[in-house]
Order: sequence, then C-alpha cells, then structure tokens
Amino acid sequence: MPPPKFSRERSSQRSLKDSFGSSASGRDAIECSSSKRPKLSHPEPRQPAGSLAASAMYDFSKPNHIDLTNAPAAMTTVAKKPGGMTRQVDASVQSGPKKLVVKNLRQTPRSDPEKYFKQVLSQLDAALSAILVNERLPYSNEELYRGVENLCRQGRAAPLFKALCEKCKEGISSQFGKPLVTQASTLDYTGILRSVLESWEAWNVRLKTIHSIFYFLDRSYLLRSPSLPTVEEMGTSEFRNQVFSHPTLQPRILSGACSLMNAERAETLVERDSPLLCRAIKMFYSLGVYSSHFEPELLGRSSSYFASWSDDKVETLDLAQYIQACQKLIDQELQRCDDLGLDTVTRKTLETYLEDLLIDGYKQREKLLSTTGLSALLQADDRDTLKQLYGLLRRRDLCEKLRPPFEAFISEQGSQIVFDEAREQEMVVRLLAFKKKLDMTWEHSFLMHVGLGHSLREAFEAFINKSKRSNMTWGTDNPKPGEMIAKHVDMVLKGGLKAIPANTTAAKNDNHVDADASSEDEDVEINKQLDNVLELFRFVHGKAVFEAFYKRDLARRLLLNRSASADAEKSMLTRLTSECGAGFTHNLEQMFKDMELAREEVISYKSMLEERDSRPTIDLNVSVLSASAWPSYPDVPLIIPRGVQQQMTIFEQYYKAKHSGRKLTWKHSLAHCQLKAYLPKGNKEFVVSSYQAVVLLIFQDTSTNAEVTYDHIQAASGLDDVELKRTLQSLACAKYKVLSKTPKGREVDYTDTFSINANFSDQKYRIKINQIQAKETKEENKETHERVAADRAYETQAAIVRIMKSRKTITHLDLVSDVIAATKSRGVLDAGDIKKNIEKLIEKEYMEREQTEDGRNAYSYLA
Repeated sequence: MPPPKFSRERSSQRSLKDSFGSSASGRDAIECSSSKRPKLSHPEPRQPAGSLAASAMYDFSKPNHIDLTNAPAAMTTVAKKPGGMTRQVDASVQSGPKKLVVKNLRQTPRSDPEKYFKQVLSQLDAALSAILVNERLPYSNEELYRGVENLCRQGRAAPLFKALCEKCKEGISSQFGKPLVTQASTLDYTGILRSVLESWEAWNVRLKTIHSIFYFLDRSYLLRSPSLPTVEEMGTSEFRNQVFSHPTLQPRILSGACSLMNAERAETLVERDSPLLCRAIKMFYSLGVYSSHFEPELLGRSSSYFASWSDDKVETLDLAQYIQACQKLIDQELQRCDDLGLDTVTRKTLETYLEDLLIDGYKQREKLLSTTGLSALLQADDRDTLKQLYGLLRRRDLCEKLRPPFEAFISEQGSQIVFDEAREQEMVVRLLAFKKKLDMTWEHSFLMHVGLGHSLREAFEAFINKSKRSNMTWGTDNPKPGEMIAKHVDMVLKGGLKAIPANTTAAKNDNHVDADASSEDEDVEINKQLDNVLELFRFVHGKAVFEAFYKRDLARRLLLNRSASADAEKSMLTRLTSECGAGFTHNLEQMFKDMELAREEVISYKSMLEERDSRPTIDLNVSVLSASAWPSYPDVPLIIPRGVQQQMTIFEQYYKAKHSGRKLTWKHSLAHCQLKAYLPKGNKEFVVSSYQAVVLLIFQDTSTNAEVTYDHIQAASGLDDVELKRTLQSLACAKYKVLSKTPKGREVDYTDTFSINANFSDQKYRIKINQIQAKETKEENKETHERVAADRAYETQAAIVRIMKSRKTITHLDLVSDVIAATKSRGVLDAGDIKKNIEKLIEKEYMEREQTEDGRNAYSYLA
C-alpha cells in the first residue's frame, strides 16, 4: 500500500501544529492518512533565531507574500475608567486570530518502508524463536504488537503471515516433532501418548502468546480472507502435520488411546493414567482427527472386544448371569461415553455394536429366548432380571419373541397345579397366587407389553380348560377348575374372613383391627376375594361344572343357614348375572325366592296353629322348594319318630288344603334338628342332622350304661349301611363323642355296640355335630360329575340334530367343526366325544352314513 499523499497546504498546517505543540487551537484540524488510528507527530525542530536577515524579513517586494505591516487601520474605542477617566482601546485585538500560511516549509524526511519491514520482521523472528524455545521475550508485547499493526497497515500482512507459518512449522518440528520421534523407539504406546499430550499442551501455551502478538493480523487480515486459517487454526494445523500425522507417531498415539480404553474396560487402568484418555480425546477433537482417525480405530477395536466378551460369557454364564453382565456392560459403555465426552455418533455406533453382538447374535438370541432359562427366572420370580431381559430385547424389537417361552411356562406350571391330585383342595388358592405373580411380572418386568399380556391370558385360558379323564373327575372329561372354583366360593361365603387362606389376604396379618371397622373390613375382603375368583372363572369355558357344584353348595348354605353374609350371597349372584347372563342365574335366583316363600309359609302355618290353639311340643320348620330349581337329592329310607311324623302330617294337610294339586316329597338328607340332652355331667343342646337325631333318639328310653347293637340301631332307624356307618362315626368317633363305641376305633363294624357316653363334657352348651352333613360325600361328587357329563352328551346330541336338520347332508369333518363351534360357549368338545354321540344318534335313527361322490364319509338326516 503506497504511503498517503497530502496537499502542500495541509502538510504546512500539520507541521505548524507540530511546531506549536498541544497549545494550538482546537479549530486547526490535523489531516492524516486513512488509518483508523491517527498517529502522533513529533514537533519539528525550531528555526534558530537570526538565520534570516532583517532586510529579507521585511522585504515585501516579492509577490505571493503577505504584508503583515499593511494591515487596515485599527478602530479605536473609548473606554471609561471608574474614576471618570477614558482610554483608547485597539479594536483589532478583539477581532480574533488571523489564518497564517507559511510557505516553503521544509518537510520531515520519511523512512524507507522496506527497511522498516525488515527491521520489524527481525524483531518478530527473534520473539518467535524465544517463544518456541520457551525463553523470555527480547521485546515487550506492546512493541511487538505495534510492529505487527504497522506492517498490516502498510500492506505487509501477507508476507508477515507467510513468515509466521514457516517459523511455526520449523519450531514445532524441531522442538516437538523430532524429539517425539526419537522417544517413540523407547516408550510404549501409553508413554508416547503421554509425551504427545505434554507437547500438545506446551504448544497450546506458546500458541496463546503468539496469538496475542499477532492479534491485529488475525482480526484485520486473516478473518477477512476465507481461504486463510486464523493464527490458532494455523498453529493447530502445523502441530497436526508435524506431530500427529508423522508415520511413526500416528499409529502409536491411536494405539495408546485404545489401550487405555481397553484397560478401563478391564478395570486394570492405574490411577495415574485415569485422566490421560480424557485429555487425549480432547486433543483429537482440537486437532480435527477424531472422526477421521480416532473414531474408526476405537470402533474397530471395540467391536472385536465386544464379540470376544460375548462369545465367552454366553458359554460360561447362565441366563440370569448373562443378562446382568450384558446390562452392566451396556451401562458402563454408555456412561463411559458421557464421562469421556465421546461424540454422539460414536456413542450411537457403540450402542449398535453392543446390541448386535450381545443381543442379536445367533447364540446370544438363542440364549436370551430359551424356554428353560426363562422358566427358571419366572419360577424364581426374579422380576429385576426379567426387567433387564425385557430391556435388552426391546432394544432390537424382540419382545414378541418372548411370547412362546412365556406361554410355555404358564401352560406347564398351570397344568401341574390343575392336575395335582395330592393338592386338589389347594388348586384355587395356588391358581390365584400364580395369576397374581404373573400379573406382577407383566406389570413390573414386562412393562405391560400388549403382546405378552395377550399371551398371559391365552395361556391361562388354555391350561385351565384342559380336561383329562382321571380319578379327580371320576373318569369324565369335565374340567376340574370349574368344580374347585365353586367350592372355593362356597368356602368364602360360608366361612367369611376366617375361611380365607392367610396368603391370599392382608387383613389377617393385621392383629390391631378396630372393632367398629372389623365388619366393614370383612365385607371388603370378602368382595375382593370374590373378584379374584371371578378372574379365574372368566377363563373357564364350560360353565356347566361350576353351575352344578355352585348350585349344590348354595342349597346347603341356604337350607342349613350357613351363609356368613346375606349381602355377600346377593353380591356373588349379581356378579354371576353380569358375567354369564340372566339365563345362567335363573335357577339360582329362584332358590332365593323359594327360601323367602318358605319363611312366609312357616309363619302362616304357625298362625294357623295358634288360631286352633294347638301347641305342639315339637317346633317344626319346613322349607318348600320347587324341584326344577334345586338340586336333586336321593330318597333315603328313614323311620321318623312318631312325634315328628305327626307334625309332618299336620303340615302336609295344611299345605295341600292351601295349594291344591301340589305334591310334597320329603327330603330328609338336608334336614337338621336341635335336641336337648340331659347328661350326667351337664345338660347340652345338640345341633344334629335328621339321621343323627333319629339315632340319638333310639337311646332315649335306654339306661346310661345300656349297650345297643349295630343291627338294632339299623332296624330302628331304617338307614342303609352307608348312611348309618357315616352317622355313627360322626357320633362316636369324631370330635364330639356323644356315644361310646365298643371296641374303640375309627371304623364302624357290624359287630360294634354303642352306648351313651356318660363322661361327655364340653365348655359350650350348644354344640354343632352336623358338620358332616354340610360336607360333600364322594358319592355326591361322583353323581354330580356324571350328571354334568350326561347333560353335556345330551347337549352335543341336540347340537348335532339341529345341524343335520338344517344341512340335511354333511361330511364328517364339517359336522365335527360345526358342533364344536355350536357348543364352544359351554366348553370345547373332544372330537372323540362328538363321534360317540354321532354313533348314538345313528343307533336312534336320527341320521345315517353315506359317502360323497369323491369317497368322503358323510351323514344324511332322517326326518
């Protein structure tokens, strides 16, 4: 850039200002170059006095000179003094200064720009040499900065920057590059990495000093030149080229960083080297080699490490240990990425490698989805490990692959519970506990995954409807869970909170229950138990077994007055109506209505007796039931005592007179009595069944020590052997031994003799001995199963007839599939049972066999 040019007049003014110093008037402007910062000028040396002759000084003959003496006449004014005196004042003094232009003023000689450039460049070179060797600067920072600024203002920025680059390149090579190459042969990878980091940090300190000196160059020239790097970028680039990119140093630097990463993964990294890896990664970022050099090397070695680790662990660890190890490794790797400040792309790539090698490999996937391993975790109820397993599989969208082993476990465990004959009575309690455990696993471990939720319900529904001909169902194919659910409901409704198993309720664990709230808490707990049982009930396809046993148990509770809560009974009936419809509970509702009508009938009967002024010694209560709604009971022969028989006859006459055309059939199997006994050790009141009452009344007319034979009791009571032995066992061999048996023992034989137990005593006055009446006998259980199976057969035959009547002719396979679809609401039928019912209908001539044109078996309907 050429130096600025000034006009002659302006140069004279600047020199004049310099001559007068700082006392010149502020109105005299200083004209300078186009630089943003004006430079201060040194005053010119004054002309010595007497250097100009007096004649020349006052010679005005030459033109272009100003005659200072030929000024216009000064105006004078008169000023008054305070004493009245006046004086003349020159008015020219008050008119202000005149503009003086000095001609032929000698200019200050200018220095040579090239010489100045070399001088400043020499100073900067010396300063850079001192900086590179970490010595004290020979010049001040301000002087060096001013030199750089002056060169930039004179257009010398380009050669200045070129000289700076060459000096930095030479200095980095001599001070850092060559010594590091020399050390490379003697140091290990970690050692050479440490030396490079120390050199890099030392160079950064020196580069800051260089940047402060060349700051004006950086801001005025380099930032305005897009093709040129800044001073810092140039320093970083030169260090990268001279040190990192050296063929001897680069592989050692990268290997050192990766070695530190492997040592940290193996937990063998010494404390001294802990911050080394983080510093190295920051250096890679600064040098711009992270993505191009370090990341590929790190990812390649990490992939090999993960593959080796996974192959080793999958062979040596079981499923639970492998899941925990994988989760720990993934968490550690991701946390390490955050701690070391790795790039998000690197983090995502490492995470992908972990998923590919730890989860999605062939062996790894086979291990994670193994039925045996998953069953062990589910059996141990290890929810935390299962949650980790679910988290691993969710990374690769493999959660649906858990459904087959999950269903297999549920089916296997559920089938063991359902077909366990030794623990048959605990079936419902175990199923409830099993269902609760699965629900907790699904919610906590599988995070309520929709597909796994469907698998849970489908598998539970599958095993709970499995049927197997066994002693549990008396050779029928009725599903056992339906029966056991009905019995569990009977236990809850009959016994209340006391009958509920301790492991299925939390109320029993609280021994400090408020007395006022105990009744309310009991109702709440009973309702909760009924809701839990209904969850199992919903899985049962064939409701016929449940209906048959529930109806029989309900009849016992109503007739023997054994219900713990009338509200709970009605609540259960409402639930069944909601689940199965009004048709399912029609007979059950009729049973409740019959009990209400029976109570009204007894009240009417007793009112009639009072009107006749008849006061019988026996208080007779009769429950008149409709035969169609109640279970069927066998007619057991029984000789009724004379007094009871008379009252029964009176009631029968009253009822027939009131309801003409109706027939009463007395069923004594569920009748019960209250007897007052006067015993040697105290009077008691016994609540007994009708069979027990008849047997005890035989001893009414005998002495205390008199013995009565088995044959005599049978003749007097009219009971068959089965009922008589059962009754005598309850009186002579159970908890309350009202009778004494000779010889003693648990079994009753035909040769045994019985007498009144004179030593009988108990703290209670009123004693219930008819518990045996409330229990179901094996014969009753067998009869119920056989009746349900028979009804099922009749329903199947009816479905076959309806299908044949509508289709007229149908093949065997189509008929079987249509029958299964028609009867699915009552339970899935076995193809063998359908074939048996087809044979029965052929024998009854409802249908006949024939063959189609293509030779397939078919049937045709016979009208």
